[in-house]
Amino acid sequence: MIRQSEAKRLNGIIDRFPRTRILVVGDVMLDHYVWGSVSRISPEAPVPVVTVTRENFLLGAATNVVNNIHALGGRVGLCGVIGRDDAGRQLVHMLRAQGINTDGLIVEEGRPTTIKTRVIAHSQQVVRFDRETKNGIETDTHRRIFDFVRQQVKEGLDALVLSDYSKGVITKDLVRDIVKLARKSGIIVSVDPKVNHFGMYSGVTILTPNTKEASIGAKIEIEDEASLIKAGATLLRQLKCEAVLVTRGEQGMSLFERSGRITHIPTMAQEVYDVTGAGDTVISTLTLAMAAGSGMVDAARMSNYAAGIVVGIVGTATVKPDELKQKIRKDVN
Repeated sequence: MIRQSEAKRLNGIIDRFPRTRILVVGDVMLDHYVWGSVSRISPEAPVPVVTVTRENFLLGAATNVVNNIHALGGRVGLCGVIGRDDAGRQLVHMLRAQGINTDGLIVEEGRPTTIKTRVIAHSQQVVRFDRETKNGIETDTHRRIFDFVRQQVKEGLDALVLSDYSKGVITKDLVRDIVKLARKSGIIVSVDPKVNHFGMYSGVTILTPNTKEASIGAKIEIEDEASLIKAGATLLRQLKCEAVLVTRGEQGMSLFERSGRITHIPTMAQEVYDVTGAGDTVISTLTLAMAAGSGMVDAARMSNYAAGIVVGIVGTATVKPDELKQKIRKDVN
């Protein structure tokens, strides 16, 4: 529970979201959902037969981060890689339909646009199909991405989000170049990390691993509060970042700051139906709040409220400013 004065402060930060300008750099993806029902087992193999009732496409990975920031009212741009295929064209169309600029989407020949197809029956995921390549981007693609980022920084940015889904866009060289540029310009750099890339994130502003990622990244088995604190301190020291926000599912979040301050934030989720995209919501809200002038603790609290909303919805979802304010209002004691 929070005090009325705290809620008022958080609402004031939300009101400043439209003044922010953020660029998301990372792995773009199309989320394909196939919905149906199961009433029998296949006679051909011991698998459920899904009777399809509908299907839809949603923006995933880095594009879901963009979608979240856009829904919350922030001014947001995107830089990533797509293929010269139907999925890439559909993704561009979906972004443009929402008024999101796609100039930073680079087509790399021979590389498919990543698609994840989830089959869902009775609110449960039955199976997932991934169509993708994880190969690193080509040297020319790296140059084009960095040139675009540099131009955006020149035009004025408050923050950069690196959305890493291990699909080849976020590389050690790209992170190094972006962090160097951002530090020189005084720009926030937040990262939604992948465990096999932890060594690449040195010098970023804030990192948002979940418990498993933090455990692997710090090489410390997180079993209790003592090991959690040790892992948080280890990541701060190794990566030379300003803060680490560990998302802990039912146990909420824990924010570790370079100053030594540790803040544990209890979960705000009442019912959890689907955690798909929850990490995107966390990094989006956290970065947007920091870009709007919030301190890290308030920014983490707001990302916790936002995550509590989206996990109650099946499929990737976004949060509107009024929904976030309402969630905050319900927590006032």
